[in-house]
Amino acid sequence: MTTRRNTLHQAFAAVRQRAPDAPFLAQSALSGGRQWSYEAAGREVDALAGRYREAGWGAGHRVALGVGNDPRHFFHFLALNSLGASIVPLNPDHRSVEIQYTLGHGRVALAVCHGQRVQAVREAVAGEPALRSMAIAALDADGNAPARFPAAPQTGRAAEPAVADGLRAEAAILYTSGTTGRPKGCILTNEYVLGAGVWYTGLGGHLRFERGRDRLLNPLPVFHMNCSMVAFSAVIHSENCLVLPDRFHAQTWWEDCVRSGATAIHYLGIMPPALFKQAQSDWEQQHQIRFALGAGCDPTLHGPFEQRFRFPLVEVWGMTETGRFIPNHTDPRHTDTRAFGRALPPLQARVVDERDVDVADGAVGELLVRAEGADPRQGFFSGYLYDEAATALAWRGGWFHTGDVVKRDAQGLLYFVDRKKDMVRRSGENISSAEVEAVLAVHPAVQRVAVVPVPDALRDEEVMAVVVLAAGQAAQLTTAHTLVQCCLEQLSYYKAPGWVLFRDALPVTPTNKIQKSQLFAQGQSPFANAFDCRALKTRPVNQGHT
Repeated sequence: MTTRRNTLHQAFAAVRQRAPDAPFLAQSALSGGRQWSYEAAGREVDALAGRYREAGWGAGHRVALGVGNDPRHFFHFLALNSLGASIVPLNPDHRSVEIQYTLGHGRVALAVCHGQRVQAVREAVAGEPALRSMAIAALDADGNAPARFPAAPQTGRAAEPAVADGLRAEAAILYTSGTTGRPKGCILTNEYVLGAGVWYTGLGGHLRFERGRDRLLNPLPVFHMNCSMVAFSAVIHSENCLVLPDRFHAQTWWEDCVRSGATAIHYLGIMPPALFKQAQSDWEQQHQIRFALGAGCDPTLHGPFEQRFRFPLVEVWGMTETGRFIPNHTDPRHTDTRAFGRALPPLQARVVDERDVDVADGAVGELLVRAEGADPRQGFFSGYLYDEAATALAWRGGWFHTGDVVKRDAQGLLYFVDRKKDMVRRSGENISSAEVEAVLAVHPAVQRVAVVPVPDALRDEEVMAVVVLAAGQAAQLTTAHTLVQCCLEQLSYYKAPGWVLFRDALPVTPTNKIQKSQLFAQGQSPFANAFDCRALKTRPVNQGHT
């Protein structure tokens, strides 16, 4: 009898039956080192599913998980998935108002939390009358679930009606980072999750999985689609093991990789420079990593990183909304550029102008994507939760509008330029914040930098660099001039910062993305304490920029 695989749990159960003793989930060596086989994990999942079922939880319910970067998060995910319930992973750095929004907007009926998250959720619920009937289950100090879960409500028991087709049933709600406004809840089905894993493990090239032999070490948080959906589904489909550190630690990363037996890793753009700046160690020579998947590696560092650490950093493009990604996984990868790959069937891509008209090769425009065939949304997110207008706007014309500005060469290779909302419009010129940031980020005086537009009475907008200086650097005018001069030497003069502001730190999301919308409080002038460097941006002779 063939096991149906219309849900994530069914796909897991098939591997459990086929390879019960294969490693499935593990804490990284420096995070405890405990490991569960597919069979051992299955017993944990069965026990949890029984307790959830006994308390009445099932199809249509949404359960918030505040378990953290621990294999037990996935035990609850699989248990709830087997019952038709959906999960809403919680961000551990959220404050009460943010927790209230997630729980309330997501119509969460139960929150299952561990450690400090229990008290944070209790305080948030207590502060919002509409949430006071929501049930909370606290895990013990070892992460074990209570003997009995709170009973499911008898009336108004589900956020959504049950869906007969398990493939199309809701598996999770993931909230976007909210860097530009209220987070949107992305509805992810079993089809989305399963499709992401099949896509990843079928790519080959530098992203080749070896069935039953790989250990994927992923430091990204479990409320992020990279770890909780793509990586988790991929290890199930390839009968491999997902290894979870509590988070990324640059100083002990290579030791953790070696001791954990990692053969592949995932990364964020901040990781390569942090690792490259570490002194050479014996640990970095002992790892068995064959590839890394991620996004945002500085092109000036990409080649030197691969040469030093001896494995490819495979840049990809993807979003929570897309599930599948566009990979730059075959040679030549053009690592000295921001190339992120070609759209592969069934994904299709276009580069368009502001009227959604295709632009010529080499010209910049917004990236649009869809699935080929009769259903352009097949495998994508099902929509933004309770926001049909935002969903329709994103999918206008039958293509998903990513908000990313890219360009494509004659061979179809796509290059990242910037987020559409992250451009500086100066005297009619579109200036990529990322391009300026890439120059400043490698300057020895700079620890971290964000480039943003600020108002300019003459030129509409001017470029401002908000800089966290490296240790020992002075936040003074001469330092600002040095950074501007560095840009003038490598970029067109109009792209250099006209203003430089020094800060002790920059606001970031839990995945270490800079929250540019949080750089300045409402009503705060961006020019306070900033150094005016506009006089340095003199126009070269016979050029028309201002």
